[in-house]
Amino acid sequence: MAKKVIATKENKTEKESAPKQTSSSRKNLDTGILFVQSTYNNTKVQLGDKQGNIVMWSSSGTLGFKGAKKGTPFAAAKVGEVLAVKAALLGLREIDVVVKGVGSGRESAIRGFISKGVTISSIKDETPVPFNGPQPKKPRRV
Repeated sequence: MAKKVIATKENKTEKESAPKQTSSSRKNLDTGILFVQSTYNNTKVQLGDKQGNIVMWSSSGTLGFKGAKKGTPFAAAKVGEVLAVKAALLGLREIDVVVKGVGSGRESAIRGFISKGVTISSIKDETPVPFNGPQPKKPRRV
């Protein structure tokens, strides 16, 4: 016959007994870096501390936009607003912005973020540009 084990505090593992992390137990973040990556198909926005460690993130796909709608400026603005509400819980007041990509959601994601009362100290564009461009086609061999 199998022995019944009654769960007590002594035989719980550390993982089960550890308290869940809530927004009040997180560290306060007064300044940070906002990374905006905008492509033709999607817009991703990440919020990091001054060292560059990512604290929270969101994207158009995460909010439920599907297909071609993910790359629209409206979806990017919604992503910025959602992330700004999350950042307000941490006490964020000032950000530096780093933008990458050529999509249409670059500016709208930033506008959506600052609509919730966060000030921008600088905006930097780090869009990668190929230094030698695309290679020409090889000649056809018949």
